[in-house]
Amino acid sequence: MPSASALRSQIEHSLERRFPSALTPVSREIHEKVSTGIEAIDSMLDGGLPLGAISELTGPNSSGRTSLATAFVAACMREDHVCAWVDVSDSFDPESAAAGGITLSRLLWVRCTQSTVQSAGKPWRCLDQALRATDLLLQAGGFASIVLDLGDVAPEHGCRIPLATWFRFRQAADRVRTALVVLAKQPYAQSSAAAVLSCSTAQVEDSSKTVLRGIRYRVERERQRSSSLGNQIRKPPSSTWSAPAAWQQERCP
Repeated sequence: MPSASALRSQIEHSLERRFPSALTPVSREIHEKVSTGIEAIDSMLDGGLPLGAISELTGPNSSGRTSLATAFVAACMREDHVCAWVDVSDSFDPESAAAGGITLSRLLWVRCTQSTVQSAGKPWRCLDQALRATDLLLQAGGFASIVLDLGDVAPEHGCRIPLATWFRFRQAADRVRTALVVLAKQPYAQSSAAAVLSCSTAQVEDSSKTVLRGIRYRVERERQRSSSLGNQIRKPPSSTWSAPAAWQQERCP
């Protein structure tokens, strides 16, 4: 009886003209990493968020997803990069961003807003503007990171985004070497996302129950396709990190 290797060789020889890669293992996609600016998160992700790919930071309001994105953009700017923030619901706070380390002069802020009369009952209009703007920014290139803030978009509207749109974003991000970070209540990009992190609040840090000094957040790794399987097994699936209150950040030199 022929050995397993002999049978494999025979099958490959029979199929090589019709299906050249029939038994060839699919190569694993490895992305360069960019630090999030938070040591605990970088350790969990083998160095940070993937460059040239889509990362989703998900969770409810006040879960730390925006604080994590702010820390990531600030870390990119410390390397003299230019970044962009696509603000679907006009919820971006420049003062809090500056307190978190973002250099506003190196940030392109895209505000997708309409008048109350125009947008009443039609939330898809602002979302469509945001998707178009993100597409243009990715095609233009030159941004180390682009944050697409869908945090206030209802899941029923976010789920309407075609999978072809996410696939196009993934291809464009890889071509121009941009880290596209999506903030949302739940994952939308599905297989187009290289990393999905679920954020939640773990503990509120206060002083004498009267002064808010910071918040401790919990981050769980739902998906990570940008590192070797061995590293994924060894690394912990979750981590925690603390963010000081804005008033404390402003006091720092």
